Amino acid sequence: MTVTVTVRAARPADGEAIRTIRNHAIEHSTALWTQTPQSPEEGAAWLATHLDRGSALVAEVGGADEEGGVAGFACYGPWRALDGYRHTVENSVYVRDGHHGLGIGSALLTALIDAARSAGHHVMVAGIEAENAASIRLHERFGFRHAGTLPEVGTKFGRWLDLTLMQLRLS
Repeated sequence: MTVTVTVRAARPADGEAIRTIRNHAIEHSTALWTQTPQSPEEGAAWLATHLDRGSALVAEVGGADEEGGVAGFACYGPWRALDGYRHTVENSVYVRDGHHGLGIGSALLTALIDAARSAGHHVMVAGIEAENAASIRLHERFGFRHAGTLPEVGTKFGRWLDLTLMQLRLS
């Protein structure tokens, strides 16, 4: 399948598409460590926070075999709440089910790193479920380095999950 990927800043109108992608990840993967899908109100509030700080992007796809629309999203937010961490952000990249392997994640991560650099952030952190080899490889391709793995710090689907931390120096 040949597709054209366009990354742009998220808008309020993208909220339902983003929520659909998030809820699919919640229900079917260990990418988000919750089992409670987002309501429309929660999704709108989550997106509004990112829109206020300019830290949410969407990827739209189009092409001969593609219907178009939001095929993925990426965002960054504070890594930790204390003031000393204010120059460090954590990223999230999600691709709509059935659209993996088309370069959407790479396009989103490229734009997200650029946006975080432009905003003056110093380090970007990725917290990835340790068995998510595709996400780990994606981040490695962009220069993220393995910073450690925390065993059994989360649980989902009746099993303990390990968290791999990766980091990229932005400045």
